[in-house]
Amino acid sequence: MPAPIRLRELIRTIRTARTQAEEREMIQKECAAIRSSFREEDNTYRCRNVAKLLYMHMLGYPAHFGQLECLKLIASQKFTDKRIGYLGAMLLLDERQDVHLLMTNCIKNDLNHSTQYVQGLALCTLGCMGSSEMCRDLAGEVEKLLKTSNSYLRKKAALCAVHVIRKVPELMEMFLPATKNLLSEKNHGVLHTSVVLLTEMCERSPDMLSHFRKLVPQLVRILKNLIMSGYSPEHDVSGISDPFLQVRILRLLRILGRSDDDSSEAMNDILAQVATNTETSKNVGNAILYETVLTIMDIKSESGLRVLAINILGRFLLNNDKNIRYVALTSLLKTVQTDHNAVQRHRSTIVDCLKDLDVSIKRRAMELSFALVNGNNIRGMMKELLYFLDSCDPEFKADCASGVFLAAEKYAPSKRWHIDTIMRVLTTAGSYVRDDSVPNLIQLITNSVEMHAYTVQRLYKALLDDISQQPLVQVGSWCIGEYGDLLVSGQCEEEEPIQVTEDEVLDVLEGLLVSNLSSPVTRGYSLTAIMKLSTRFSGVNRIKKVVSIYGSSIDVELQQRAVEYNALFKKYDHMRPALLERMPIMEKAATNGPTEIVQTNGETEPSLGESKHPLLVGPPANQANDLLDLLVGNDVVPVIHTTVPAKPASSGGELLDLLVDISLSGIPPMTAYNKNGLKIDFTFERANPNPNVAVITIHASNSTEADMTDFVFQAAVPKTFQLQLLSPSSNVVQALNQGTVTQVIRVLNPQKQQLRMRIKLTYTHKGSPVQDLAEVNNFPPQSWQ
Repeated sequence: MPAPIRLRELIRTIRTARTQAEEREMIQKECAAIRSSFREEDNTYRCRNVAKLLYMHMLGYPAHFGQLECLKLIASQKFTDKRIGYLGAMLLLDERQDVHLLMTNCIKNDLNHSTQYVQGLALCTLGCMGSSEMCRDLAGEVEKLLKTSNSYLRKKAALCAVHVIRKVPELMEMFLPATKNLLSEKNHGVLHTSVVLLTEMCERSPDMLSHFRKLVPQLVRILKNLIMSGYSPEHDVSGISDPFLQVRILRLLRILGRSDDDSSEAMNDILAQVATNTETSKNVGNAILYETVLTIMDIKSESGLRVLAINILGRFLLNNDKNIRYVALTSLLKTVQTDHNAVQRHRSTIVDCLKDLDVSIKRRAMELSFALVNGNNIRGMMKELLYFLDSCDPEFKADCASGVFLAAEKYAPSKRWHIDTIMRVLTTAGSYVRDDSVPNLIQLITNSVEMHAYTVQRLYKALLDDISQQPLVQVGSWCIGEYGDLLVSGQCEEEEPIQVTEDEVLDVLEGLLVSNLSSPVTRGYSLTAIMKLSTRFSGVNRIKKVVSIYGSSIDVELQQRAVEYNALFKKYDHMRPALLERMPIMEKAATNGPTEIVQTNGETEPSLGESKHPLLVGPPANQANDLLDLLVGNDVVPVIHTTVPAKPASSGGELLDLLVDISLSGIPPMTAYNKNGLKIDFTFERANPNPNVAVITIHASNSTEADMTDFVFQAAVPKTFQLQLLSPSSNVVQALNQGTVTQVIRVLNPQKQQLRMRIKLTYTHKGSPVQDLAEVNNFPPQSWQ
């Protein structure tokens, strides 16, 4: 056969290919020739063929058929063959393929070879792709080379030992005696790899960490010699002596000094010297300073040294290099909780980073800015962040709006400022806010009694200007429905009142009902607001007309509201003023643990705090207080009522949604109440993924001959629990056990205590109201363990 082409010629030929198909054709043709050569056991050109195969492998073409040829080259006595063979083994073999075990004996022989370069090839290969079996077999050979006086072999053996320790951690102690003299070596290559080995051992074993803490003074001396030494052309990089070794030593010092007072004290001075003597004009110096800052922040360093580190990060923020600015912001974000005042000094520089063109820097600057907000700077920081919210890209608006909400809730200097800030966010980025922003703002407005007239006037003006921001429109509709009489009467004292008539207010709300910009949820808010105004305005006939029109709406939610409101006007008109009176001050539910039960505010279902003004409202405040009195003492937590308008029978998806992520837990059912023909059974399920939440389903059945109407089930639990009561399937318990009423209770029990519950049952039976109280203490242990 003619001699195969050389690697250089193959590369030149492949580069002349004009298309991918042409290149594939060339590769296939050459692979066929190489296969033929392999089959004929051509030893003369095996090295050349494997080299070409490795090039094809680098281009992404399959080259697995050359694995055994690599082993044959490794077994060769020629150094050029071994070099290509070992390179091929590192590229084509890994521990998932059994053929790599055939190399073990060859590597062992080469580790004991008389030529250091052959030994180096074997060490490189073992350190690159050695499996746990190979590492166990050859660890002794590596340990011997780690003790040799040859610096070329010692540095390679140290890196190979790192790989052995990663694969077989229990072999770590084998290398402990060999590490004693590694740091005494003058060769920087050996020093570098030795520090890498020590770092790996300290990270993997607490015992090794304690053992090597005595090396801190020696590491400090090495680092001091590096920063104080003069120019050394062999190790100089941009005027700094061996920055790679300096960085490695700083990382090892960081590990050794963490949570150890003595080690931290021993390295404080050298860290200060590195921080003050390192040149910052080149990127090499910045890399060393960055590692120094990380080390200072991670050990138990002095307060002055920590301030120096944060000032270095502050200087990084002024650097023209985007990468340096980014790592500075990331590091400041990690340290802001422990060194808040020191970071605050760089607040103006951090805020300036909000204007950076790089999106990664802007995001980090935004996160850090929110972390710096406190009661003293809330006004200034919110001004900057709201300006950023106005001009930032859409991808930032949701996170920025959430951050503003949280900061305003925590540090607001006044209720008016809080309301103005939230309204500003809704006006500029309303479409990006979280689902819970609407009920949270409604709660804030409700609890700020003195601000009702001011708020409804501001929101009315906002609706006249823009109705595209749906959360803003929803809050505005709710406020107009609640406080429309204050708007018309012009009682605002905080700013000049506006003159507006009842018809103008109704025009705005009716416009929201017919607007293409309004979502179904927004229309529900608007219709309920119009209905509420029937008790606050004199133009009831116009409101009746609007409500009756939507009784035939194509939107089922809107249609149901209108039908129920029409029934209020006709059959239950005497109850209308009481049902539509102003909402009382809302108490925000507090959590007893890290887990909080939250319901998502979607397009069709209301959130927990919002409730979309349903007609099926919860019990009056006095009834709720009576229920809370059921438990003796002050250890009662109020029930969270979730009342949702009933859906048509065909809409079964919502019921199924309640059962999402619930897994049967095998807890036996129990009878909680059985009296006067009314029986209440509890069945238990466990919520997934939170094991602290138990889901209890009540099943109410009626064995008497008459229906039980107006059925209401209420419950109270001690303060160590949290309870959420979802809406019942019906308020009528049919007679003769012809059907059951179901209702879901979710109980959060973070302390795994035994559950106790007091229940209150009210219903009408044969025309007479019935009310009864009961205590349930015999819950199965599985329901609360």
